[in-house]
Amino acid sequence: MSRTITFNELRRIKNRLPEGSIHTIAEKLNLPVQSVRNYFGGTNYDDGTNMGFHLEPGPDGGLVVLDDPQILEMAIDILEKQQQQ
Repeated sequence: MSRTITFNELRRIKNRLPEGSIHTIAEKLNLPVQSVRNYFGGTNYDDGTNMGFHLEPGPDGGLVVLDDPQILEMAIDILEKQQQQ
């Protein structure tokens, strides 16, 4: 199931992640680290792939349609656990 979020909100989530979170997500999903970075708006396709990230112009940086929200959900879970500590 796809999920829509603004580009700026996606970047805010990524920027709030504790150090090493991108690597943790990549390891758990057996993905290249750069692919996870690309999911959050990165554009290095030499070392990673497009992770179902579709950007449409609009307010707040535009709308991003994520084909698979699993990485986003993992990032939100990491942030929630961090807040509980």
